[in-house]
Amino acid sequence: MTDYVLIHGAFHGSWCWTRVRSLLASKGHRVFTPTLTGLGERSHLLSREISLGTHIADVANLMAWEELRDIVLVGHSYGGFIVRHVADRMSDRIRSLIYLDAFVPDNGKALFDYVPDKGRKFRELAAANGDGWKLPPPPASLMAVNAADADWVDRQCTMQPLSTFEAPAQISGACDTIPNVGYIRARGYASPYFDGFYALAGERRWWREELACGHDVMLDMPNELTALLLQRG
Repeated sequence: MTDYVLIHGAFHGSWCWTRVRSLLASKGHRVFTPTLTGLGERSHLLSREISLGTHIADVANLMAWEELRDIVLVGHSYGGFIVRHVADRMSDRIRSLIYLDAFVPDNGKALFDYVPDKGRKFRELAAANGDGWKLPPPPASLMAVNAADADWVDRQCTMQPLSTFEAPAQISGACDTIPNVGYIRARGYASPYFDGFYALAGERRWWREELACGHDVMLDMPNELTALLLQRG
């Protein structure tokens, strides 16, 4: 039995892991899919005070209080920021670290440092539709979500605190000492920055896989993703 900790991306929640969670559990594994503070079913907690540090603490505290060790830690999209920090602080508890079409931040870099306009459009969107501090979710179509799930994803996604995209990463490098690190790229989602992280994974000699689907891999190809997590984790 393996313990899997699956971290969702921006605007999402635990709900996006339902299929993969069920598939892994059916194989006898324990699966934890925490929802980050202020998102999903915890959207009633959304506030200006939520930071990148809040979301890192969400996952680190789960691991501490559940006494999790020898885990497979997976981060999707923005969740790459979260798992990289958690792995940096708790590397002794992690067997495998997997970035799923995710950001892989260097020390001192914020998420906005990786997008083409350094976050200008996001800030304008927050000013127009989020009181200047929160972001409305993008349409599922922009993430190339499969047609059958697109309307559901649009209903499920919630506001994201802008500050979580502005905070610089604080990484010592301990996360890169984990022996099993990998990157899974969703080839159906065009993104120069995720292509860049995929290339970086190759340079760092991490294992790499590709799936022919949209950005929400866990929805588009849950069976194939589960097979990879079982094989590579």
